[in-house]
Amino acid sequence: MSTADNAVRMPPEARLALPVRAAEHQACPATDVLRRVGDKWSVLVLVCLGDGPLRFHQLHRGIEEISQRMLTRTLRALERDGLVTRTVFATVPATVEYDLSPLGRTLLDPLSALAHWALAHGPEVAEARARHDAAGGGPGGS
Repeated sequence: MSTADNAVRMPPEARLALPVRAAEHQACPATDVLRRVGDKWSVLVLVCLGDGPLRFHQLHRGIEEISQRMLTRTLRALERDGLVTRTVFATVPATVEYDLSPLGRTLLDPLSALAHWALAHGPEVAEARARHDAAGGGPGGS
């Protein structure tokens, strides 16, 4: 692939035909997954669990700004999606441990690739934003 040829290589069944209809966008498996991992907390929880199982309070203490309610909601959503497992141990009081499921572990490589890209290109993105804003585009408009 030459440097000028930087098109995203998608399998034929995943290529988009324009216009992209709202129903197609909503039904797209990639849209669904990106909705989950694109929220504020899911990626952080997945990465924290990437090093091994953690108890709820370990996760809560390890993620500084997350509320207990939001951590509970995030863990439940990740468990529902099959990315996290929840194990309850018969202790008094009960001990609950969270871990990545085998499916959740498969997400670590793409997340790592995205993190590497962000580290490598973050300064370029920041410069582009500054140029855009200086030209009068502002943060949300064009």
